[in-house]
Amino acid sequence: MSFYFLKSRRENTIPFTEEIIGDILKQTNQLYEEKYMEENQKSAEKLIAEMELKEKKRLSVVLKHMKAGVEFIDWKSAYIDEKVIIGKGTVIGPGVILEGDVSIGENCTIGYNTRIADSIISDNVNIQCSVIIESKVGSRTKIGPFAYLRPGSKIGEDAKVGDFVEVKNSTLGNGTKASHLSYIGDADVGPGVNIGCGVVFVNYNGSEKNRSIVEEDAFVGCNTNLIAPVIVGKGAYVAAGTTITKDVPPGALCIGRAGDRNINGWVEKRGILKKKK
Repeated sequence: MSFYFLKSRRENTIPFTEEIIGDILKQTNQLYEEKYMEENQKSAEKLIAEMELKEKKRLSVVLKHMKAGVEFIDWKSAYIDEKVIIGKGTVIGPGVILEGDVSIGENCTIGYNTRIADSIISDNVNIQCSVIIESKVGSRTKIGPFAYLRPGSKIGEDAKVGDFVEVKNSTLGNGTKASHLSYIGDADVGPGVNIGCGVVFVNYNGSEKNRSIVEEDAFVGCNTNLIAPVIVGKGAYVAAGTTITKDVPPGALCIGRAGDRNINGWVEKRGILKKKK
């Protein structure tokens, strides 16, 4: 057998072998892709079926409340657990989530994107864009927008917990108002109290939490810090900007800020408001 014959045979054999291997790999990949797509399709169909079943169940709960006299602004966007109770005449906004043991009275307004869990809401309550967890809200009270009632909060009747107010493990009496930007933690606040903007109940000293008491008809001015434990007496008046470290007697004025001092010509002398070129 000549060297030429061997060389010619090898050149013809190598491409032939590579072609066969390529076809085998191609067929193998094709079979794998078909099997993978088939399994994925079955998995997707099963998942879609499960989601459709959940969707039907969710909408059936909403429909039950609609038949009982509850109004939904967008009934397809509300998420309500089966054991939730809602009174007649209540309006539920879009994106509302009601979960756990929730009871809502009659003629309430639960505004959009509100979440309520394991809480009791009395009649004629207005809640806007807020989160309420393991709390109670009295009749005709207004909550929000963007309020946060943490576990253990009890809000009385005709009260107000306004925008960016957080309440934790505290009681607010009837007619008490905390209109905006305050933290009320571990406190017992009586009826008819005004909580100004920026008030903070300082309840934690680094090792333990303490409670504070604000008695009825007291006035707590803006940017006040109450260093627990303290008591603000009935009808007392706390001036804005005060930090309270001891009890305030009933009917007393508590003021704990430094006196104003004006230095004439100071701005021009320092030149701090002149922009550098």
